[in-house]
Amino acid sequence: MDVNLEPDFLRVTEKAAIAAARTMGYGERKHSDKIAVEAMRQEMDTLAINGTIVIGEGERDKAPMLYVGEKVGADKDGRLGYPEIDIAVDPLEGTNLCATGSNNAIAVLAAASKGGLLYAPDIYMQKIVVGPTARGCIDIDAPVKENLARIAKAFDRDVHDLTVVVLDRTRHEELVAEIREAGARIKLISDGDLSAGLATAIRGTGIHALMGIGGAPEGVLTAAAIRCLHGQMQGRLVVLEDWHRKRLEEIGIKDHHHVYSESELASGDDAIFVASGVTKGDLLEGVRLFGGGVRVSSVIMSLATHTVRFIDSVYMDEDGVLEVMR
Repeated sequence: MDVNLEPDFLRVTEKAAIAAARTMGYGERKHSDKIAVEAMRQEMDTLAINGTIVIGEGERDKAPMLYVGEKVGADKDGRLGYPEIDIAVDPLEGTNLCATGSNNAIAVLAAASKGGLLYAPDIYMQKIVVGPTARGCIDIDAPVKENLARIAKAFDRDVHDLTVVVLDRTRHEELVAEIREAGARIKLISDGDLSAGLATAIRGTGIHALMGIGGAPEGVLTAAAIRCLHGQMQGRLVVLEDWHRKRLEEIGIKDHHHVYSESELASGDDAIFVASGVTKGDLLEGVRLFGGGVRVSSVIMSLATHTVRFIDSVYMDEDGVLEVMR
């Protein structure tokens, strides 16, 4: 995949973030998501790619755009010879966060050459994620206490100095109890385990691990970022209903007990990950609106170029007057 596409993909998440931010606090999460989807889709079609959505807003009958299998870009039929790109998107990760004006809502995109991202249907995934310091220390099948002891040893600290992020869900009551019994601290979050997984691999966030069950599509997006950051992730698809098993069989996944690594979830060696802040978060500033323009903070990671860039962009109105501050 051409690395020159990176600024174009950045623009896609920025436009989605700006659109979503204008609905912040309205209390209408579906409206916020719809606005972000429309903005992302419109910008996506300007790109010089023959793109296919592999992680998106659902199947064709559930979403009018950015659905799984949808063709995007300026070369949908392949006639222009533009590169074939697989794309995973979450135009608004944390719809409830945006609707309530809470922290850590982001617009997200991952991309790789064709076949570089696993198509994970919209079911659950059990996950454990750590950053590069604790790489090689985790085992999703090991007891929580054992995983935390290994992570603590990697950081050269006691278990009670660790902070583990867990989604605040009833299904995690036993997990939370085990983490507390082991002595680690817990940060319970209402939504947004993608940004939490990302935080494990960024020094200074104070997050050492993510554990628990969240969305499988978000797991693929997390894996793309974790690969770029040299962290480690393990994930297992969670089958709760008969239709989950049938859907996996339809897409060729026969072993739902398989433990996926980050390199299996996002296998492309040219994978990129882009996120733009919608509301203020642990990693990114939220969109800031000014008279005459708007400011948005983003991060773009590239496996091919081994770079992580934090970017602050200002979009100025054509007829507006805006004093740009550092």
